[in-house]
Amino acid sequence: MSRVAFYARVSTKGQSLDQQRDALAAARITPDREFAEKLSGKAGVERPEYTAAVDWLHEGGEGGVLVVAAIDRLGRSVAEVATTIAELTAAGIAVRSLRDGVDTSTSAGRLVANVMISLAEYELEVGRERRAASRAARKARGLNPTRPHKMSPTARREIAERYRDGEPLQHLMAAYGVGRSTVIRYAREHGCLKTA
Repeated sequence: MSRVAFYARVSTKGQSLDQQRDALAAARITPDREFAEKLSGKAGVERPEYTAAVDWLHEGGEGGVLVVAAIDRLGRSVAEVATTIAELTAAGIAVRSLRDGVDTSTSAGRLVANVMISLAEYELEVGRERRAASRAARKARGLNPTRPHKMSPTARREIAERYRDGEPLQHLMAAYGVGRSTVIRYAREHGCLKTA
C-alpha cells in the first residue's frame, strides 16, 4: 500500500496550521505522516518539510500520495504550482488537494492538473511574446531595447561615490528616492562597494 503524506504550510509564524488540519479531518483522511512548516512560500525559499515529505514518499517505493489542504500550498503562482504538480506526477507521486478537488491519481484529476499546466505554459509564452514585441518596437524607434535607467550615468556614479565615501545609506536613499538595493547595485557597478 502506498504512503500518504499530509503537507501543511502557513506563511507567517503568527498563522495557525489548524485550519488545514481541520480540512484533513473533515475529509476523513488519516495520513501516515504529517509535514508542516511556517515559512513564506515565495519563489526561491527553501521548504525543508516539503522536501522531506517528497523524499519520504520516494522511500516508500510506490510513489505515494501528497495531500494538501489547498493547491496553493504547493507554490506562489499558477506556473510554480503547475511545475510542482508535473514534477510530482513524473516521480509517481499523486497530489490530492482537499479544497480544490484535484486528485492526480484519477483521470479527472490529471485532466485538471494538465489544464493548469497548459494555462501556466500559455501565460509564460504570452509574456515572452509581449517582451519580445516591446523590445522590437523600442529598437525600431532607435531606443535601447531594454528598459532605460531611471537615473543618468552621472547620478548613478555620484550615488556610488558618496556611498564609498561613507555617506549613510539612509541619506542616499532619501536624497535620490531609491531603495537600498539600488544604492548597493550602483556602488557595485562603479567599484565603490565597501568590503568588510
